[in-house]
Amino acid sequence: MTAERILVVDDEPQIQRFLRPALAAAGYEVIEAANGAQALKAAVTAAPDVVILDLGLPDMDGKDVVANIRAWSQVPIIILSARDRESEKIAALDLGADDYIEKPFGIGELTARIRAALRHRIQMAGGQAQLSADGLSIDMVKRVVTRDGAALRLTPKEYDLLVMLAHHAGRVVTHRTLLTSVWGLAHGEDLHYLRVFIGQLRGKIERDPGNPKIVRTEPGVGYRFVGDED
Repeated sequence: MTAERILVVDDEPQIQRFLRPALAAAGYEVIEAANGAQALKAAVTAAPDVVILDLGLPDMDGKDVVANIRAWSQVPIIILSARDRESEKIAALDLGADDYIEKPFGIGELTARIRAALRHRIQMAGGQAQLSADGLSIDMVKRVVTRDGAALRLTPKEYDLLVMLAHHAGRVVTHRTLLTSVWGLAHGEDLHYLRVFIGQLRGKIERDPGNPKIVRTEPGVGYRFVGDED
């Protein structure tokens, strides 16, 4: 089981000190950014599952961060801000934010909104909550991968790569799509990098990694996830 990664973007140290242990206790891995530039870098390099974003950042407006991320990613973005004007909420949501919570807030409400955002992401991706292939089972809500009932230990990147392929089960996913979706735009041409991770992933999920049945290679194009229904 791998923990969902939450990118918390807020320049208030007391908010970070509060959210870090609270979200960790709820089972999430927390990544922190104190300004817009750090947030945009982390969104690419850390591939978070959810972004929690304050609008009042020291180097740029949080709405600009939303617009920049939305230019290349559909990661759920939850605004957490003291700005309570309706016009601010509308502008942030129109730019692509998924939700808006006003400060002060309760951790129970925030974690409920995070769970809802994660469920919605799966639905919007057109994927199923669970997929199976040749004895492999993927529970995308619990983030658990098993083979013949036994849990497999995948790294976060291996899990992200598997889920990206599984979301497009039966269809070819190109090298570039996999690289930019899992590792970010800066790695769009790193084919060797991708082959290494595919090899590692096959070593964990395939019965015979040398003759893969689940993750098939489409020479010169990409990879295809073959599920039980394909």
